[in-house]
Amino acid sequence: MNLKNIKSRKEFLQDIALIAGGTLISGGLLSACKRAAGSDMKLGLVTYLWAKDWDIPTIITNCTAAGLYGVELREQHAHGVGIELTAQQRADVKKRFADSQVTLIGLGTNQQYDYVDTEQVKASIDRTKEWLKLSVDVGGSGVKVKPNEFHDEVPREKTIEQIGKALNELGKYALEIGQQIRLEVHGIETSKLPYIKAMMDYVENKGTTVCWNSNSSDLEGEGLEYNFNLVKDRFGDIAHIRELNTESYPYQQLIDLFVKMDYKGWLLLECSSKPEDTVAAMKEQLSLFQQMIKSAQNQVSG
Repeated sequence: MNLKNIKSRKEFLQDIALIAGGTLISGGLLSACKRAAGSDMKLGLVTYLWAKDWDIPTIITNCTAAGLYGVELREQHAHGVGIELTAQQRADVKKRFADSQVTLIGLGTNQQYDYVDTEQVKASIDRTKEWLKLSVDVGGSGVKVKPNEFHDEVPREKTIEQIGKALNELGKYALEIGQQIRLEVHGIETSKLPYIKAMMDYVENKGTTVCWNSNSSDLEGEGLEYNFNLVKDRFGDIAHIRELNTESYPYQQLIDLFVKMDYKGWLLLECSSKPEDTVAAMKEQLSLFQQMIKSAQNQVSG
């Protein structure tokens, strides 16, 4: 046996890479190696009803056990993360998550910019900036806000413009400090996607994004796909979903749309049911999520 003619595994792989680079490998083999759309989508958790009573160690323990490695901390919950934290407390929160497998994706606030009183609008903008600073300090990447509502005494177009201009200002500020503003599709009327798009039309930067929220109003008008397409170009790092086995919302169709656009962010569970074993319920949701992703990918590749 001539040992000089035996290639090492490394040399063999280098040869394969060269052949691929020269387009000599068949299209079928290259296609098999191609990354599937939607492969970077991840499932995480909002500290809504399922986690509102958990402190940070419990959040980390339960999310790790369930395989959900990202969390958005909703304000006024048991985790205690708010703008009143001291510098040391902020550093402690950041370290807890940094030392774990769980990513602190960001902070969910109740800040809104629809107020009739302009001083209230200004105060909410200023407070949102404090939340953005907090997100920086605790290792998050953005802050969720709300459009919230219209007011009978104010034309809707004026409120839309007011919210949009506030979001534009906050988006610029967020970019300066490496953060995102995440406009949750929220409110009885303001959750309608044509209104959300109209607000975002005033935003001239990428610092403010849309957080899909899986509302029944998504299905109104021309339907889910049409409404999804109105705002998909403004999506950021997160979207909110409810329990994926909820029959009143077409979650497989929604996942199909996210996979089709090759969304790379987090889909965060914002669940309101009351399971006996929350960690088991989280695991079940992860399994459903993975099944839906696979089904959507099969459609895209097929």
